[in-house]
Amino acid sequence: MGQTLKCISPIDRSVYAERDTLSQDAAFAATDRARAAQAAWAARPLAERTELVMAGVAAVGAMNDEIVPELAHMMGRPVRFGGEFGGFNERASHMASIAEEALADIEVGEDATFKRYIKHIPHGVVLVVAPWNYPYMTAINTVAPALIAGNTVVLKHATQTLLVGERMAAAFHTAGVPEDVFQNVFLDHDTTSELIAEKAFNFVNFTGSVGGGKAMERAAAGTFTGVGTELGGKDPGYVMEDADLDAAVDTLIDGAMFNSGQCCCGIERIYVHESQYDAFLAKAIAIVKGYKLGSPLDEATTIGPMANVRFAQEVRDQIAEAVEAGAVAHIDTMAEDDGGAYLTPQILTNVTHDMRVMQDESFGPVVGIMKVSSDEEAIALMNDSQFGLTASLWTQDVDRAQAVGDQIETGTVFMNRADYLDPGLCWTGCKDTGRGGGLSVIGFHNLTRPKSYHLKKVTS
Repeated sequence: MGQTLKCISPIDRSVYAERDTLSQDAAFAATDRARAAQAAWAARPLAERTELVMAGVAAVGAMNDEIVPELAHMMGRPVRFGGEFGGFNERASHMASIAEEALADIEVGEDATFKRYIKHIPHGVVLVVAPWNYPYMTAINTVAPALIAGNTVVLKHATQTLLVGERMAAAFHTAGVPEDVFQNVFLDHDTTSELIAEKAFNFVNFTGSVGGGKAMERAAAGTFTGVGTELGGKDPGYVMEDADLDAAVDTLIDGAMFNSGQCCCGIERIYVHESQYDAFLAKAIAIVKGYKLGSPLDEATTIGPMANVRFAQEVRDQIAEAVEAGAVAHIDTMAEDDGGAYLTPQILTNVTHDMRVMQDESFGPVVGIMKVSSDEEAIALMNDSQFGLTASLWTQDVDRAQAVGDQIETGTVFMNRADYLDPGLCWTGCKDTGRGGGLSVIGFHNLTRPKSYHLKKVTS
């Protein structure tokens, strides 16, 4: 017996959408169809696969006027920000543009006697488990290169953004991608684990919680199925004494609060050199006090509700615990804060790393700010975390940023920017943030396996 998945809208806690999960038999039938379709899809010319994928991307863009309010209803992002198609298209377009070079054979050498080379072979059937916070952009990170590389893809999306996978699949099918090559499925956790354990997939890409990542790895244990994960984060910013203060404040606070703080690489803790600290804090407080909390359907709203009351409660708990332990909260509760999904964005000072708000992932509109006196102190604090996704360094000195960056345990080092995913660079993390890497040339390599050819031409 399947389950019914329900998307509860954070706007008013109504059921916005619901779908029944596939039975185990139906789920295995779907993966069987994906496997049966994969060889023919991979046999198509690379240029043809790429063209079809990009046509699917364009078809998603044509739906944007419907998608933007749909996202507001499902996960609370204000309509004024216009959805995700810009980043969605940028990432897919970059992967399409580098596909021929990234997937080209690696020539090792050829002479009269031998020809040697390495091919990039698609894994086969790829499961993409996507999160709700940037549901289109996070999904396309893997869907586009996986399909372009010759894999078939099964997409399982988060319940909070229940309609996204349907939208993507419909768009890609309309554009000419065969239905069995790219499937959207609704699965419960047990069925997903069973599929992985029974080797229904050749590769699994999961973006979500640490607990979810562990569940994926447990399901794959002993199967030798590759699992790529992007899990939690607690990304730091470090403002040095020579930083452009206005740019640092604007970018880091936006990085902490945009999308109600629900960003994989959002800024969750900030370390400011003592010479800049007071000015930074004053400017940061002024920015956050200027936000308008409210319905994401209102064009005037700059910060909407969190996606779920449960997520907002975790942030409230972290803030309350920190204040009880001596932290100072600088933003008064806003009138629109309903004690549920609508949550006042908060800046905390007098925080320490003994507090959960500086250690556990918050994934909400709260940031702790600490004063530091040296690079060494900042580096030690930035590394005092179980996570490692990105770190944002603010200085005018590129050499210094590189030297500090070399000492930070992280997947990406930013200088004078934050909260951005460059598709030309590998999107990766370390520690409990997970393993593997998406986008860039490395993203293609992770969605294929190497196959070596050692051809001896002369036998006498």
